[in-house]
Amino acid sequence: MRVYKAVTVFTTLFAVVTVVVGFALLDLATDRARAALSEIDPVLALVGIALILGGAAAYAFSTRFRAEGMGKPKDDTDEDSDNG
Repeated sequence: MRVYKAVTVFTTLFAVVTVVVGFALLDLATDRARAALSEIDPVLALVGIALILGGAAAYAFSTRFRAEGMGKPKDDTDEDSDNG
Protein backbone atom coordinates (compact mmCIF):
# COMPACT_ATOMS: atom_id res chain seq x y z
CA MET A 1 0.00 0.00 0.00
CA ARG A 2 2.80 2.42 0.89
CA VAL A 3 4.60 1.78 -2.40
CA TYR A 4 1.36 2.25 -4.32
CA LYS A 5 0.79 5.66 -2.73
CA ALA A 6 4.38 6.71 -3.44
CA VAL A 7 4.09 5.66 -7.08
CA THR A 8 0.83 7.60 -7.41
CA VAL A 9 2.31 10.74 -5.88
CA PHE A 10 5.48 10.68 -7.97
CA THR A 11 3.58 9.86 -11.16
CA THR A 12 1.38 12.89 -10.57
CA LEU A 13 4.46 15.04 -9.93
CA PHE A 14 6.10 13.68 -13.09
CA ALA A 15 2.96 14.45 -15.09
CA VAL A 16 2.77 18.05 -13.89
CA VAL A 17 6.47 18.71 -14.54
CA THR A 18 6.23 17.08 -17.98
CA VAL A 19 3.30 19.26 -19.01
CA VAL A 20 5.03 22.44 -17.81
CA VAL A 21 8.25 21.53 -19.66
CA GLY A 22 6.19 20.70 -22.76
CA PHE A 23 4.57 24.13 -22.73
CA ALA A 24 7.97 25.76 -22.19
CA LEU A 25 9.41 23.93 -25.20
CA LEU A 26 6.40 24.82 -27.33
CA ASP A 27 6.79 28.44 -26.26
CA LEU A 28 10.49 28.35 -27.13
CA ALA A 29 9.85 26.75 -30.52
CA THR A 30 7.25 29.34 -31.54
CA ASP A 31 8.92 32.37 -29.91
CA ARG A 32 5.85 32.99 -27.73
CA ALA A 33 3.55 32.47 -30.72
CA ARG A 34 5.05 35.50 -32.49
CA ALA A 35 7.33 33.66 -34.92
CA ALA A 36 6.43 33.44 -38.56
CA LEU A 37 5.60 29.98 -39.86
CA SER A 38 8.99 29.73 -41.56
CA GLU A 39 10.81 30.52 -38.28
CA ILE A 40 9.13 27.86 -36.13
CA ASP A 41 11.30 24.93 -35.05
CA PRO A 42 9.01 21.99 -35.89
CA VAL A 43 11.05 19.34 -34.05
CA LEU A 44 11.07 21.31 -30.81
CA ALA A 45 7.36 22.10 -31.19
CA LEU A 46 6.52 18.42 -31.73
CA VAL A 47 8.60 17.40 -28.71
CA GLY A 48 6.73 19.99 -26.63
CA ILE A 49 3.35 18.72 -27.82
CA ALA A 50 4.41 15.12 -27.17
CA LEU A 51 5.45 16.02 -23.62
CA ILE A 52 2.14 17.77 -23.00
CA LEU A 53 0.19 14.75 -24.24
CA GLY A 54 2.39 12.32 -22.33
CA GLY A 55 2.03 14.29 -19.12
CA ALA A 56 -1.73 14.49 -19.55
CA ALA A 57 -1.95 10.73 -20.08
CA ALA A 58 0.25 10.02 -17.05
CA TYR A 59 -1.90 12.31 -14.91
CA ALA A 60 -5.11 10.70 -16.14
CA PHE A 61 -3.87 7.23 -15.27
CA SER A 62 -2.30 8.23 -11.95
CA THR A 63 -5.55 9.75 -10.69
CA ARG A 64 -7.73 6.93 -12.01
CA PHE A 65 -6.94 4.40 -9.30
CA ARG A 66 -7.15 4.90 -5.55
CA ALA A 67 -6.07 2.67 -2.73
CA GLU A 68 -7.83 2.46 0.60
CA GLY A 69 -7.23 5.61 2.61
CA MET A 70 -6.34 7.80 -0.39
CA GLY A 71 -9.42 9.97 -0.36
CA LYS A 72 -13.12 9.56 -0.21
CA PRO A 73 -15.12 8.62 -3.31
CA LYS A 74 -17.93 11.03 -4.15
CA ASP A 75 -20.58 8.35 -3.74
CA ASP A 76 -19.70 7.53 -0.12
CA THR A 77 -21.75 9.19 2.58
CA ASP A 78 -21.30 9.36 6.31
CA GLU A 79 -24.97 8.62 6.89
CA ASP A 80 -26.72 5.28 6.76
CA SER A 81 -29.13 4.84 3.89
CA ASP A 82 -31.64 3.38 6.37
CA ASN A 83 -34.11 6.25 6.88
CA GLY A 84 -36.77 4.03 8.53
